[in-house]
Amino acid sequence: MERVLIVSATEKSRAMLGQFLSSCGVRAQTFPVSNCAQARRALIEDNFSLVLINAPLSDEFGHELAQTAAHDTLAGVILIVKAESADEVAERVEEDGVFVVSKPLAQPVFLQALRMIRVSQSRLTGLQSENRRLQKRIEDIRLVDRAKCVLIECCAMTEPEAHAYIERQAMRDRLTKREIAERILGGGQPE
Repeated sequence: MERVLIVSATEKSRAMLGQFLSSCGVRAQTFPVSNCAQARRALIEDNFSLVLINAPLSDEFGHELAQTAAHDTLAGVILIVKAESADEVAERVEEDGVFVVSKPLAQPVFLQALRMIRVSQSRLTGLQSENRRLQKRIEDIRLVDRAKCVLIECCAMTEPEAHAYIERQAMRDRLTKREIAERILGGGQPE
């Protein structure tokens, strides 16, 4: 079930947005707040899949909050503004990944924005996973290189000999090169 932060100035508008989400087929646990300060606190304390901001708000317009949410969280962000100012606001925030939808809300437009958010979140999740994998690989390479340096210094090996030694040990002991490097760096003497 999705977690949706609804930011709107009045209780009536927050309830209407919650009902609108339900009418669009969105099964979500909603967290309604009335201003930007409460929303910022909620974004720090919790994770949301969607942030729905009905501008203007009592303490600021709302576009700064939308930009902050887009930059600092993985949530999709929809900023709802009056039709007259939609284009102007969109120019300010779309580059930050905020979707702008004009009032009155039309279900097809809103559903299209939700679909685009879900697609972009899916791509972002994939990129983050790939980034984590590459970071681990870089860390492994650095660790193996440090172990090679230790072998070069303490055992008078050349770089190719140190590399071959680590590979042989990994194959012999059925361990990864990282685990062999950690053993070497941990004080394990080469055989």
